[in-house]
Amino acid sequence: MQAIMSAPTVKVIGANGQISLGKQFAGRQVLVEEQETGVWLIRTATVIPDNERWLHEAQASSDLDRAVNWSIQNPASESQADTVLADADGKA
Repeated sequence: MQAIMSAPTVKVIGANGQISLGKQFAGRQVLVEEQETGVWLIRTATVIPDNERWLHEAQASSDLDRAVNWSIQNPASESQADTVLADADGKA
């Protein structure tokens, strides 16, 4: 990944304490780190909710990959759907 550096720009912090980074960042989540008084590092970020974090762990990723590969090698058919639905009716 190549960093895109641009010349510094002057922004004014509004009365409500906000600055605009530009429309291209609208709606994005960012991490704001105050490195020292008056020095901030702002980075775009993707935040993963706690209840979804397990999906990004190695074991879950491996299990999901295996499941997807199995489903590709074993495509569903109408007859299988009928069997599954019949079995589900019997267990309800």
